[in-house]
Amino acid sequence: MTKKKSGAAGTTSAKPRITPIANLAALTLREPKSSRVSKSTRGAKAVRPSKAHGEPKSNRESAPPRALRTAAAAVTSAVRTLMLESDGLAQLAAGLKGPLAGPFADAVQRLRAVSGRVIVTGIGKSGHVGQKIAATFASTGTPAFFVHPSEASHGDLGMVTRNDLILALSWSGETVELKPIITYSRRFAVPLVAVTSRSDSALGQNSDVVLLLPRAKEACPHGLAPTTSTTMQLALGDSLAIALLEARGFTAHDFKIFHPGGSLGANLKYVSDIMHKGDRLPLARSGMPMAEALVTMTEKSLGCLGIVDGKGRLLGVITDGDLRRHMGAGLLKANVDDIMTLKPKTISPGMLASAALELINASRITALFAVEKGLPVGIIHVHDLLRLGVA
Repeated sequence: MTKKKSGAAGTTSAKPRITPIANLAALTLREPKSSRVSKSTRGAKAVRPSKAHGEPKSNRESAPPRALRTAAAAVTSAVRTLMLESDGLAQLAAGLKGPLAGPFADAVQRLRAVSGRVIVTGIGKSGHVGQKIAATFASTGTPAFFVHPSEASHGDLGMVTRNDLILALSWSGETVELKPIITYSRRFAVPLVAVTSRSDSALGQNSDVVLLLPRAKEACPHGLAPTTSTTMQLALGDSLAIALLEARGFTAHDFKIFHPGGSLGANLKYVSDIMHKGDRLPLARSGMPMAEALVTMTEKSLGCLGIVDGKGRLLGVITDGDLRRHMGAGLLKANVDDIMTLKPKTISPGMLASAALELINASRITALFAVEKGLPVGIIHVHDLLRLGVA
């Protein structure tokens, strides 16, 4: 059979050329451009990277690790931020001792006189600060809530009444979104207090009281991100809330009404809310033999025993420590009067739980009797307080 040659008119393709194995060693793999060695460095001796950081040993010894350089820069930045924000607060405090004193006192008087609610408003970061200020007002006896400016112009202005007061926050005082609220306050004679850095702004010119913030330098190195400005807004809001709290005589007992939950709520509970009473009280009459008294003390499991006279008045207590100090053959033959500690520390049922815990810790004891007119009406143990989260 005759083989056909490949050509222009041929239909059979040529056989693939097979390179002999012996010639493969002469072939070179084509390297990516990024890994090719330039002509100027082809003859240079390669530096072997260190195992630890992949850098030449000389460089690794002369320069601090990257992680340390980054950490140092972060700390320096944080300190600079705090210093700049502290300077802003110092300027604000100076203003309150000077030109800001009158407007601040006026604002407090107006806020205190409000028969409705305080409507706090603001956009962006000022809005976030405003939400916190409204929450602080509400929890310290000044009814308040936050209204978003954009929502206000879409129906939420109906929340605002003539008996309310509007507290508007805007650094520039030219926030477009605040225009509907400003217009509404002027139309319906709703008092308007402004927190801004410009008294000549639209917000400043249309407000009844202007709380002018000092134009302190922002902590942001570009002077763009609200940092020092929002810190001053927040501090001024807290100052208003605390001034109102003190003017109203708002107490910790009042605070408990608005904040029953969490660790704050636990700290604001009264001893009467927590104490053991009735049959749970570990009590023994004066003159009782220690053999009987120990049975009662063990049954109640509170680590102490109150000794009362014939009229039920508390004379003394016996604690686990008293038992250890009198341990001996004659303990069971003695009576409670021989062992008890006279005039023990006591508390009132109306004392705050946090104050009771402080007294327990200071006295290095584990339990306290609650007494009214000399009569033991309850007992509180340190474990009861810790279980509730009192601190």
